[in-house]
Amino acid sequence: MGFLSKLFKGPEIDMEKSRANAGKMRELFDQAVDNGDDYRLIFGYTEDVSRFNYGFVHGSKTKIGNLIVGWNEASQTIVVVPTVPDLTGCGEPTYYRRSEILKAYRSKYPTDAFVIYPDRKGYIGINVYDWLDDEKLYVYVSQEEELAAFTEFFMKKFATR
Repeated sequence: MGFLSKLFKGPEIDMEKSRANAGKMRELFDQAVDNGDDYRLIFGYTEDVSRFNYGFVHGSKTKIGNLIVGWNEASQTIVVVPTVPDLTGCGEPTYYRRSEILKAYRSKYPTDAFVIYPDRKGYIGINVYDWLDDEKLYVYVSQEEELAAFTEFFMKKFATR
């Protein structure tokens, strides 16, 4: 269980709401991605971490970006679709293919982020959790099984140093 999962454990998970949000995630993903149903889905988020070390030490505010993350084992592809916490819409998908990645790994600091460097110019850190309760910032969804499957896929098929 990740750091944030422990931090935000609280009231019981509303499974009906979680299932409804998982359904909305699937709908948005399928609209944005060709052959969307070929992908398993997980909800994640990313943070605006420019000048990250300074910000982390000095407590500056970070911007949270919500993500619907799809992965396909056969094509070894991860697709990231930006969304909003209430799942009323989404942006354009970004594809990360195993053969086109400079490096990918699971960061242990400061959160268990899945970090992908597609090239030398930029990277994305995908933070994923079992569930979080703050619906103003995050999508409310329970995803313990999906998190385990994504972690195994990322670490066995995707991650390189």
